[in-house]
This record gives sequence, structure tokens and C-alpha cells, in this order.
Amino acid sequence: MVFTAGCTVMPQTREAENWALVWADEFEKDGVPDPAKWGFASRKSADWACYCADTLATTFVKDGTLYLRGILSQDKADTVKYKTACIQTKDKFSFRYGKVEVRAKLSKGKGSWPAIWLMPQHARYGGWPTSGEIDIMEHLNHDSIIYQTLHSHYIDRMQQKTNPVYFATAPLAVEEYNTYGLEWYPDRLDFFVNGQKTFTYPKIENADSRQWPFDENFFIILDQALGGNWVGTINDKDLPVQMEVDWVRVYQQNSGQQASL
Repeated sequence: MVFTAGCTVMPQTREAENWALVWADEFEKDGVPDPAKWGFASRKSADWACYCADTLATTFVKDGTLYLRGILSQDKADTVKYKTACIQTKDKFSFRYGKVEVRAKLSKGKGSWPAIWLMPQHARYGGWPTSGEIDIMEHLNHDSIIYQTLHSHYIDRMQQKTNPVYFATAPLAVEEYNTYGLEWYPDRLDFFVNGQKTFTYPKIENADSRQWPFDENFFIILDQALGGNWVGTINDKDLPVQMEVDWVRVYQQNSGQQASL
């Protein structure tokens, strides 16, 4: 089918009221993040991943907090100037529909780009962006706002970015703890900051996977990236920067929701 301007939005289902916790990490054990729950994302050419490192210098738990850092590399054997924290639940935990909340505190710096986001476990509709991406929180540089964004074939290839609107920003005290949230239903994605809804991205009536690839299992990524086309250049004097995570929690409600461990 061809999507055109003025598409009809699916009627929204009743809000979920009673959420049951199905997966969480409270970061209670010092050291490496729990390997039963998290793995390190490998370094690759994507802007967010070009400095990923599996080292305690960037990624560690201490006194009930997960620290994800972007630092100057001290490894003379490595070819990159920086090292960044990049962890994920891929192949360990993924889910379809439900509620995700992450309580985190960010720092600021030129070139800093922390993010909390979801990617498809199996990408059954094809490579990026056709199987979708859900960005619960992204922060740039010294901004006093965060971004919450969707990606799909409809948004990124067909350039359908206003029908419906695919992102929002939210002002907040960045260097304080805030709770970033998503409620994911079969017919819409609701985004939150500190319990306040920021925007809704709906499934369009009769949509196929080009507009709505959000019907498959996704996994969680937490990272503290540096630099790239969007965030711009890095100021070494601002390093290290870090995202501190108090907890990550995933809830589900009914039989239409699915988690995979």
C-alpha cells in the first residue's frame, strides 16, 4: 500500500492500569554489569558505536549505580582516541509491548551523546531502519532538553515525519535524576519524562510494517557515546562525561504482551 498525507489514525485502546514487573536491574552488585542481563555492544562504524569498549574504565557498577562513561583512551595499543560505554540486553532479554522506565542522571560536555533506546532482536523486516528503532532518551552536548524519537522505513525512507509527528523534546534539569519512560501498545507508543507524557506515536489505520514495525521483540541499549554527525565535535577538556543509571525496569500487563529471557 502507499501511505499518503491525511492518514487515519487507529483508535486507541484503553490505557493499561495494572503493570507487573517482568524484568529489572537495580545495580546492586559492584563491578561489571550483571552478565546474565547485559552484554557489551561491539565497536562498529555507526556514530554511536565507533568508540565502544568493554572495560571497567567506561562501564561499572558501584554503590547501587551503573556508570556509563565517555573518556579519553589511555590504551596506547588501541587506534581510537576515545572509549565509550555501550551495553545491551540483546540475546539476553527482549520484549514486545509493555512499559519501560529508566532512572538516570546525565552530565554535559561538547560531544556528549548519552542514550536509552530499543532495537529489534531479530529485525524480521530487514536492516535499519525498516525493522524500527525506539529512542526513549537522547541528550546532546550542553542542551537542557532531551529527544525522544522513532525510526522506520516510513519515517526515514518515505520522509513521513509529520503525519504523524515522529519525535518530541522535553526540557528538564539534565544533571539531576530523571525517569525516562515508554508505554508500548499494539496501536501506539507513548513517551514520558518523570511520569508526564511528552508525545504519542500512533499506528495508522491499515498500516503495514513500513509505518509500524513495532510489533516484534526489542532489546534495550544504554550507552554514553561521543561525537558523530548529529552531536558534532568533541571537546577533550569536557571529558570524562557520564550517564549514571539508578535502575531499569520493564513491566507488562496482558497476554498480548510478550517478554523473552
